[in-house]
Amino acid sequence: MTVALLSIGTELVRGEIVNANATWLADQLTQLGLNVEAIETLADDQDQLVKGLRDLDAQHAYVIVTGGLGPTSDDLTAAAAAKAYETELVCNEAALGAIRRCIAKRGINLEAGHEKQAQLPIGAEILGNSIGTAPGFMMDRQGGKTFFLPGVPEEMREMFVQQVVPRVRESATHNVVQICLHTYGAGESDVAAQLAGIEETHPHVKLGYQVKAAQVDVKIIGRGNDYGEAQQRSAAASAVVRERLGPLVYGEGEETLAQVATRALRSRGWRLAAAESCTGGLIAKMLTSQPASDFFVGGAVVYANMAKTVVLGVSEDTLRGHGAVSAEVAAEMAEGARRVFDADIALSITGIAGPTGATSDKPLGLCYWAIAHPGGVEVEHNVFSGDRNKVQEKAAFAALNSIRTVASARG
Repeated sequence: MTVALLSIGTELVRGEIVNANATWLADQLTQLGLNVEAIETLADDQDQLVKGLRDLDAQHAYVIVTGGLGPTSDDLTAAAAAKAYETELVCNEAALGAIRRCIAKRGINLEAGHEKQAQLPIGAEILGNSIGTAPGFMMDRQGGKTFFLPGVPEEMREMFVQQVVPRVRESATHNVVQICLHTYGAGESDVAAQLAGIEETHPHVKLGYQVKAAQVDVKIIGRGNDYGEAQQRSAAASAVVRERLGPLVYGEGEETLAQVATRALRSRGWRLAAAESCTGGLIAKMLTSQPASDFFVGGAVVYANMAKTVVLGVSEDTLRGHGAVSAEVAAEMAEGARRVFDADIALSITGIAGPTGATSDKPLGLCYWAIAHPGGVEVEHNVFSGDRNKVQEKAAFAALNSIRTVASARG
């Protein structure tokens, strides 16, 4: 059973936003054991949408469409679906009732745009939206089904899990199992080189690689005659991947580096403080994207030299002698944060995120980060590539990895 994904939105075609929906759906469907053969993106143009739907329907058992179900004039998906299936749009009373209940809960008035969302093709089966106003719907057709989901990621994901998965699960082969391992500390080509030969020794397994910001994901996809055999094969290959990559592997599945670092801190009973300059609080944000009151004491964003001195006690002599972007200042920032916040371990980071601030001996992207812990202070540095946002993101990732490493290695 093959699946095609169709993402609708002029903003996607123009590159104004990243098509994260298609990536997420393809991953979920692969894990279900369904074969995704096509991913297409079309602008908000009714004629294009009608042709796109008809073409994909003719080639695939399932088509999953996202976007274009909103209340505005450029939301054309329902109208295109009606034309593609040679039917008409009508007000679906069940959908309208659900929209009214959602609007009432929000305490706002029902607008014409909301009522527009209840205009669905005759014969459509409603897919309930437990988060937003836009109902999804499904069209049965000869040889398959087409699902229409909202483009808002949170609404789309919830509807896919609750409404689509139960309707396609029986068609899945259930003979594919994917394990995703997250790595940090080596580039994609280096990781691939270390894993050379695994596919030859595990003939029913394929390896895939995906670069995400500063990390490289390794996807181990095992196939078998049934789910159990596929799981066994992917697990066996995964064990080899872990053995070869060693500490480069930091997590699996939905785990984030912040979660892994947090787990290491909790295992030691350590409380953490942070002192950030070039990352501007990004590390604290990443750590507190999860419940953190039991391990995260607090943090300080200290951009100016004066702030580093007044808040953290960094020596003016150190700043004059070595500059704010230096191993010496990073070390004093970490020690100061540990002292000021009465923490067991403290992280500091200082650097040149750009686009200005570089000198002949301190290039753009140069960052120093330090970890002050019960055994002393450890300082690392790197020159990260990319624009300001990328440098900040990569630097924050590196610092979190150092927390993970230090907390995991010491009692």
